[in-house]
Amino acid sequence: MCDINIGLEGVLVGATAVSHVDGANGSLSYRGIDIEALIERPYLQVVWLLLYGAFPSLQEEQRLAHFLLEHRALANQERNMLAALPTATHPMRVLQALVPVLDFEARSDIQLPGGEDARRGLIIAARLPALLSAWLRYRSGHDWHTTSRRLDPLEDFLATVKGSEPSALELEALRAAQILQMEHSYNAGTFAGRVVLSAASPVESSIAASIGTLFGRLHGGADQAALEFAEKVGRPEAADAAVEAVLAEGGRIMGVGHREYQVLDPRARLLKPLAASLCSEDAGYSRLYQTLVAIEESCIRQLEKPGKPLRANVEFYKGAVFHALGLPTDSFTAMFAMARVWGYIAHALEFRPQARLIRPRARYQPAPAPGNPQNLSSAGATG
Repeated sequence: MCDINIGLEGVLVGATAVSHVDGANGSLSYRGIDIEALIERPYLQVVWLLLYGAFPSLQEEQRLAHFLLEHRALANQERNMLAALPTATHPMRVLQALVPVLDFEARSDIQLPGGEDARRGLIIAARLPALLSAWLRYRSGHDWHTTSRRLDPLEDFLATVKGSEPSALELEALRAAQILQMEHSYNAGTFAGRVVLSAASPVESSIAASIGTLFGRLHGGADQAALEFAEKVGRPEAADAAVEAVLAEGGRIMGVGHREYQVLDPRARLLKPLAASLCSEDAGYSRLYQTLVAIEESCIRQLEKPGKPLRANVEFYKGAVFHALGLPTDSFTAMFAMARVWGYIAHALEFRPQARLIRPRARYQPAPAPGNPQNLSSAGATG
């Protein structure tokens, strides 16, 4: 009888050409192109590459940009659903709740490759920034204005949330952060979405399941947890004592280490200097960034073992970037969902034609009888 592998570590469950995580060498590529090169590209060019396997022509890039623009604004029914939610609702719950019930009516005659899954998935991708910005404004008592006619979806989102024009550095940092977290092979959220697709469910159900998985603090929710811990620590000098206290209680420092990477997470390597640059413009943000650095260094000293390097992952410094952009802490994981949705769509387009119902087996293991510590299968056996 084989051992049970609850976490499925090392178990091959499929093949993909969307992205490659090389944990041993600390590299990540989308469609064979390393992320170091991709963060220098325009955002929608990377999106097209991820979805369709090659960089777009100028005409294709413009078609995608205009499709997203035409489907960006919230429909009246979507505003009504938002208004019916308690204002204390976490943004990730908002996204997961509304994705399956969005208005999927076509608003233009622009045609893009990928059929109905692509069309509905791209409508979701277009609408997520509007949902998030509308929710952040609504719960703060502002009006429902959520979008402009800017063709760049990231610039539109940031300008709407901030209520002012973002700087070139802010846009560069946001673009890089979102490109770096677009895709990561068979992560928990992507695998959850594949399970839903395997049952022949619509793509919006798959994406909603993926978003729900991403909300977990052991997955995408680590970004919020990491920043909240740094805010609680307060200053670099307090990092050692704070980390030691968490470890003494058997806790975890969220955002440090990664199951897939035996060396430094390449996304963290690229994002950390951007966080440093963005945070340097404000004394409070700079102190927060230095506190994060001190926490990472303390974790290395206290937890790293010979031959097993330990470093922060992309979640750890991403929160500092979003914080310096003026985004509330509880929106960080929703920002992750705004980026990762492109990976979810890419996997749906790749998986749907070959999908087979995912149905693993479980070993039946009876529970002990009430009041009897012995297993039912052996209790009272006399031969």
